[in-house]
Amino acid sequence: MDDFLTASLPIIAGTAAAVVAAVVLAWLIRRVAARMFRHVPEIADVSRRARTPLSAVLGITAIRIALDGTAGRMPWFGPVSYLLVLGLIAALAWLAAMLLLLIETGLLRKYGSETRDHRRMSRLKTQIMLARRVGVAVIITLAVATVLLTIDEVRALGAGILASAGLLSIVAGLAVQSSLSNVFAGVQLAFTDAIRVDDVVVVEDKMGTIEEITMTYVVVQVWDERRLILPSTYFTSTPFENWTRRRSELLGTVELDLDWSAPVEAMRGHLHSILEGTDLWDGRTATLQVTEAVNGLIRARVLVSAADSGAIWDLQCLVREAMVIFLQDGYPETRPRQRWETVHAATPD
Repeated sequence: MDDFLTASLPIIAGTAAAVVAAVVLAWLIRRVAARMFRHVPEIADVSRRARTPLSAVLGITAIRIALDGTAGRMPWFGPVSYLLVLGLIAALAWLAAMLLLLIETGLLRKYGSETRDHRRMSRLKTQIMLARRVGVAVIITLAVATVLLTIDEVRALGAGILASAGLLSIVAGLAVQSSLSNVFAGVQLAFTDAIRVDDVVVVEDKMGTIEEITMTYVVVQVWDERRLILPSTYFTSTPFENWTRRRSELLGTVELDLDWSAPVEAMRGHLHSILEGTDLWDGRTATLQVTEAVNGLIRARVLVSAADSGAIWDLQCLVREAMVIFLQDGYPETRPRQRWETVHAATPD
């Protein structure tokens, strides 16, 4: 028993010292990061999320070094060392993913403060986010491959796997054809600028906003807060409307079916008074035209413009309600009506 305690004391002392050193070093790094990013709340939040993987990497490394120097001849050192290696691989992959997230946040903040063009910022945001996701996928793949290479049996099978790589690639390609097509479609969408985060689109007869673009699917937030989850291949193989492809400004129409006695000039004047009294109108377009005059009715078509899809919808509703109230109060005779003429049958002489 005394011999066991004598042999264990250096191991325990070395491990404890290594853990304390790792904790102190992790604390210093966190303090430096907190001071550097104290005026950047977005980056500070991401750096706080990276504390756990950083502490894990430093702690596992310190324990591994301490055990190698004090317990290298112990019978249990091999299995414990192997578990520490696996933990270190996982912690390094986790830390690398957090670093990519930190880089993404820094780039988005930098270009967000420098770029005033909303379309360009949406394109950059989409590409940076997808690049980070691709990087995380590569990191996970490398981590899993590294773990597998630590197994002797897997390394022994390496030559056979390489020899049958042609057949395996064909089988794997057929098995994951759909998934790979979505991945390639996601990359294509991000870097060809077909859609961007915050674009307004019409898909499946629903209008919504692109909320997220991943490597395999796209999330569209529709007007009632629901989310449509569509595969990336949908946007490369199916026609859809992108209302903000070139610019966010939009035109909207309001159509009114009225009697022939409708005062068109008075309606034009009232339209301009409506638009001048609201911030929804961007000042580009404001017209009122009679587009049809058939079947006892005329159709008055109002064309207005606004800065984005949300504003144009509200502006259309505002103009429609204001014009209806204007006609109801001042010109009630202009309401649509049907006319019948009574024809009396001729009486015989």
